[in-house]
Amino acid sequence: MKIWKILGVIFVLLLIVFVSLRIPFVQDLVIKTAVSNLATAESPFPEEDALSALICGSRSPLPSPGRAQTCVAVKAGEDIFIVDIGDGGNVNLGKYSVPTNQIKAVLFTHLHSDHISDLADLHLATWLPGRPKALPVYGPEGTDLVTAGFEMAYKLDYGFRNEHHGEALAPIKSVGFETTIVDLSNPIIYNENGLKITAFKVTHEPIEPALGYRFDYKGRSLVITGDTSYDENVALNSQNADVLIAEAQANHIINIMQKALLERDPNQPLVKVLEDIKTYHMTPVEAAKLANMANVGHLIFYHLTPAPRNGIMENVFVRGVDEIRTDWTLSRDGTFVVLPVGTEDINVSDLN
Repeated sequence: MKIWKILGVIFVLLLIVFVSLRIPFVQDLVIKTAVSNLATAESPFPEEDALSALICGSRSPLPSPGRAQTCVAVKAGEDIFIVDIGDGGNVNLGKYSVPTNQIKAVLFTHLHSDHISDLADLHLATWLPGRPKALPVYGPEGTDLVTAGFEMAYKLDYGFRNEHHGEALAPIKSVGFETTIVDLSNPIIYNENGLKITAFKVTHEPIEPALGYRFDYKGRSLVITGDTSYDENVALNSQNADVLIAEAQANHIINIMQKALLERDPNQPLVKVLEDIKTYHMTPVEAAKLANMANVGHLIFYHLTPAPRNGIMENVFVRGVDEIRTDWTLSRDGTFVVLPVGTEDINVSDLN
């Protein structure tokens, strides 16, 4: 009898909640609370001095629910740099409350669409909060064509917003991009406030050049590979880094996908695409070998192809990695690593 009383009380409470949520005053109160929580959301980055990285996009162009295309937000001290900004990356920056007013620049590893497509939204997200000048963008040869194209496509948008919101909120003087082509003969692209960012070449043929970036900050370091096949230049530029954030493609899963597609349709064009991409990406096992070669503290896999959709697929994706090294993480959107200055700590967590 007691259980029926408890169930009765629960039913009455649920009925009260259901009825209450249909009252305009209660609805307005709920919305007010939600908006207030959004406005006061705290940055995930620590208050302590640290070098940190947030995976704001963990997949390749192949779709996977709940994942954005390639994006990594790196914070050193008070400065934030966005390495690639693929589709959905900017939404995730908002979701994880990354302070856009602290974004110093965007760094492109190369110019494939899944690394650049959200640049316009990031431009808007940093413009209206008070960016003092055009958004700095660094990248390989051709980056100026990309930024000029975005400026042309969004020229009317800039004008509409300026006219509507006014010069104080949407100043024309700070629209657009300040583009710098990375010169690998002078690879240090930033060296201020204790942070040094060094670009290096990776192999992603026929894309030439494709870049990786190393961040060194007050004795802590992390490397982001961008897209690359197995290339010992990655290991050379990752020597003794605390963290290597490396792209990874599970060719053994790609093979299964190809076979299944061929059985359904021998003329399926995606089969050739899947065959082609094997030539310019590295596998998780290859990335682990490079991490060991470089004496890296922790390895994080990102730009996952195809990005796992469940636990079984995750296990298959990293098959063979445990036989090579133990310190690794298969990222999701929201994977977060913090390297506090003055320590050897490598703190990896999930913001979801």
